[in-house]
Amino acid sequence: MKRGKKITEARSRVDKTRSYNLDEAVSLMKDLKFVKFDETVDLSIKIVHKSFQNIRGTATLPAGTGKEKKVLVICKGDKQKEAQDAGADYVGAEEIIEKIKGGWIDFHAVVATPDMMSMVGKLGPVLGRKGLMPKPKAGTVTEDIKGIVKELKGGRIEYKCDKTGVIHTAVGKISFDENSLIDNIKAFYNQIVRDKPAEAKGNYIKSVHVSSSMGPGIKINHKGIDK
Repeated sequence: MKRGKKITEARSRVDKTRSYNLDEAVSLMKDLKFVKFDETVDLSIKIVHKSFQNIRGTATLPAGTGKEKKVLVICKGDKQKEAQDAGADYVGAEEIIEKIKGGWIDFHAVVATPDMMSMVGKLGPVLGRKGLMPKPKAGTVTEDIKGIVKELKGGRIEYKCDKTGVIHTAVGKISFDENSLIDNIKAFYNQIVRDKPAEAKGNYIKSVHVSSSMGPGIKINHKGIDK
């Protein structure tokens, strides 16, 4: 496959034989930018564990994701005002459930109070397919509407391993300053370390790479990320 001159040049400036310190990797990634749009910064973490499907959780990026996240809250009564005051983009009960059944899905996260889950559960074919079904373990089925909405509108993200044992996540935009990207990467990496399954022994993380959407992957010396 023939590659363009700009990406070929960018790749040539990355030493594939070494692992970069985190600050070096972020600085190099920003320096290699060759497109005009504000690229997403992606982090890939290779996990050494036999049960990849069990590795999932949430993390909070202190500098945010750089993306607008539309939050829908399904609740009744006083909780609706609480959701609106917290900054939810959409709030409703039965009427919004019917709207979703009709094909509406203009949101990125769904929160529901426990009393609404008997009805929300019927949206499984729609929300489940999009990975948007509220879940107690993810904190999106809760009475603390204010807390979870603020988290979701901030830098809270969900992650899980793919079939090859790699966790892919966006940790910001290339327009972020270097310190913000470094803070986000450290926060996400340290959450992965904290979420290490009890049955995972020895080395848990095999490798960590960072890249912009269009740029080359840069291997990070992950042994020093948590310092």
